[in-house]
Amino acid sequence: MAKKILIMEDEDTLANMYKLKFEKSGYQVILADNGEAGLVLVKEEKPDLVLLDIIMPKIDGFVVLERMKQDQEIKNIPVFMLTNLGQAEDIEKGKDLGANGYYVKANLTPGELVIKINQFFKI
Repeated sequence: MAKKILIMEDEDTLANMYKLKFEKSGYQVILADNGEAGLVLVKEEKPDLVLLDIIMPKIDGFVVLERMKQDQEIKNIPVFMLTNLGQAEDIEKGKDLGANGYYVKANLTPGELVIKINQFFKI
């Protein structure tokens, strides 16, 4: 059974690029283009992992993460921040809120991201 990843990313080109790369690597991928839709999908779909952008419409990634960790039903779903915010305080905040990892988009190709997620799942 393929692992299911929910990618919350408001930039269509990036979202589709990541989706394609993960699907080619055998993952099932769901996309959400804002934090509000993403939270609904997390509860409905129960993905194996969430890749979460911070700067998004409606609800930002930090609020999404905070709400996920407060919800008994979805709090144990691993979340990796995938963002352009690379400041130490943003990374610290993400980890304090319970993110399993923090990746800066500019520092990682989609292929390298797939490798890191494969390592997380020990694939």
